[in-house]
Amino acid sequence: MGDKRTQIENKIIEMLSEWEEVYLEELKGRDETAGTEDLFSMRMDVIRHIEEKCSDTMDKDTLIRVFNELITGTYMQADPFKVAYLGPVGTFTHIALLEMFGEQVEGLPQKTISDVFNVVESGRARFGVVPIENSTEGAVTYTLDEFMETDLQIVSEKFLRITYSLVSLCNDISQVKKIYSHPQPLGQCKAWLRANLPNAELNSVSSTAMAAETAAWDKFSAAIASNLASRLYNLNVLVSGIEDSRQNYTRFLVLGKKENPVTGNDKTSIVCALKDRPGALYNLLRPFADSGINMTKIESRPDKKKMWEYNFFIDFIGHRDEDLIRDTLEKMKEETIFLKILGSYQVVPHTPA
Repeated sequence: MGDKRTQIENKIIEMLSEWEEVYLEELKGRDETAGTEDLFSMRMDVIRHIEEKCSDTMDKDTLIRVFNELITGTYMQADPFKVAYLGPVGTFTHIALLEMFGEQVEGLPQKTISDVFNVVESGRARFGVVPIENSTEGAVTYTLDEFMETDLQIVSEKFLRITYSLVSLCNDISQVKKIYSHPQPLGQCKAWLRANLPNAELNSVSSTAMAAETAAWDKFSAAIASNLASRLYNLNVLVSGIEDSRQNYTRFLVLGKKENPVTGNDKTSIVCALKDRPGALYNLLRPFADSGINMTKIESRPDKKKMWEYNFFIDFIGHRDEDLIRDTLEKMKEETIFLKILGSYQVVPHTPA
């Protein structure tokens, strides 16, 4: 049996080596003006292939992570890059970055969402990763506001299920007297906390990673954080999955400077402001219905420069370079003061657990 396994392993190694050589040649021969499609299209193709070909007994998530590492590692041989993200290390934005790009990429943690935009705009990082919305808490308004002032494009997205653990230096939950976390996870775990640690002192900090760092020196405390944060700060995982809702997802966006090509499975994001007249919002959205375009999201945000006026952020299925989408956007402009395309990018499969 050992000989057969070794033979199979040798075949896998040979095939992966051949795969890397082919991909590297494709990257080296591509047009210098090409966008980010090399990296993100390859990742989406792999996800689809794994979903189609793998048996139900295989660990698809692990296989996707393996190919993520291969894709990123090969890409970086041809064209090294860095990725800025909302830090510090150990946050869920950091986890989203690792799941999209793998361990080999150099991440640049930033203190604020604005800093992420600035680092990518300045060229110090090729891409940036920021949260845009949470399934239970709604839109991340800081990210929406930044899109009003930037020329960066949305080049990809990632849905990450948010699952919290109670992590601590303690070996048993009964030893925990204080709990640290960001206000959001404290709220999202309140039923569990009430049932299991009703007398614990709750303390708000700036991030789940900061909570884990604090718990690493406060002996009888714990943090509500990710398992990644527990490993980074050498903490014990006392309980996993303490969030009150299992349908808690955050959507993250990847920012870049170049546009993606049409793939036939795309989503477009725009922001616009309406003319002040009756029926403006209805007339703005009517072209979607008339053209049979599926609108997946609409979010209003106060305009910071004009009192009592609003900007509308809209996501819909289709690519900016498709004739139907281009014609629909032209009709929408009749109802807007301005309309800005934030990016077209491949639709990411999202199947809540």
